[in-house]
Amino acid sequence: MEVYFDNSATTRVLPQVAELMHKVMCEDYGNPSSMHNKGLEAEQYLRYAKDVFAKLLKVNEKELFFTSGGTESDNLALIGTAFANMRKGKHLITTQIEHPAILQTMQYLEKQGFAVTYLPVDSYGHIRLEDLENAITPETILVSIMHTNNEIGALEPIEEAGALIKKRNPQTLFHVDTVQGFGKAKIFPKRMHIDMLSVSSHKIHGPKGVGLLYINSNVKIQPIMFGGGQQQNIRSGTENVPGIAGFAKAAELLYSRFDEDLAQIRGCKDRFIRGLADMENIRINGIMPDAEDGYGTAPHVVSVSFRGVRSEVLLHALEEKGIYVSAGSACSAKKPLPSATLRAIGVEKALLDSTIRFSFSIFTTREEIDYTLQVLYDTIPILRRYARG
Repeated sequence: MEVYFDNSATTRVLPQVAELMHKVMCEDYGNPSSMHNKGLEAEQYLRYAKDVFAKLLKVNEKELFFTSGGTESDNLALIGTAFANMRKGKHLITTQIEHPAILQTMQYLEKQGFAVTYLPVDSYGHIRLEDLENAITPETILVSIMHTNNEIGALEPIEEAGALIKKRNPQTLFHVDTVQGFGKAKIFPKRMHIDMLSVSSHKIHGPKGVGLLYINSNVKIQPIMFGGGQQQNIRSGTENVPGIAGFAKAAELLYSRFDEDLAQIRGCKDRFIRGLADMENIRINGIMPDAEDGYGTAPHVVSVSFRGVRSEVLLHALEEKGIYVSAGSACSAKKPLPSATLRAIGVEKALLDSTIRFSFSIFTTREEIDYTLQVLYDTIPILRRYARG
């Protein structure tokens, strides 16, 4: 049996998405900036995509910009607004558990003279609103907080944070990375006081290399890429029409059966966590046992630390059984640094290199959950004995 439990890294493309992209690439392959009919055909797909996302997010089509993925969306949001608004102040706020696309961009901005506050989180990975309130000053021009943590699935209080930010300093911009949350939650930027919002296609069964950035029309931002002036001069470069069309189709399909799919994914997560209950010397990270909605985390992510077993060893042991998982964020999986998220929530040092992320999707089955649990129960004791020996 082949089991793919690394959906936080990337997801399988839906067949309908692949079919549409094939048509765009092989039949309607024009450049949307061209004035002839082939160009107009391509432009229709961009209009279709903007219509889909505008309705899902309840925003204006002119506030949507397509990028090469979540990383570019994050970079454009942070760098573009920081430099465009630096005369108002040079203070930025984010959290200690952000994706590297945010953390490394903030570090870059620090080198450019900006001051950055990194908010701590509790043992479940949640920011404290009082910490956010105390961090905001008249010089704060931007706050960036992720919607869903990519390693442990922690859900941040985005709507409450947005309201607090605007109450504390109405001029402060609020950016939210929803790369892991979009498709698993209904997110409405204007209602949630979000000025900018990043989305990635390949996390929602769309193609890789495509992303979206919502930018409220009132936001002052400058481009970080220059060229032909496409997309209102905010993001130059010929649009990836097949990717954008596939991205929109994936989003349209997911949200057309949102409740059904969400229940199925959360059911798999619940079954997996219950199945781990009798396993000794493990820690399930970020879980809130008393939470009303499941475990207080995203429906598709489970982070488990297995004491006495190195994550890399377990990852390959599972791979030999046809089970594909991750030892952390795929974007930094090949770097030997300990997880910033796990350190921030207080995971003890001995477990930092013993943690595996299991992440599920609409394709996950109960049979796959049960098979994986059995493999873990059979494999963990062997690996522990081998490590001690």
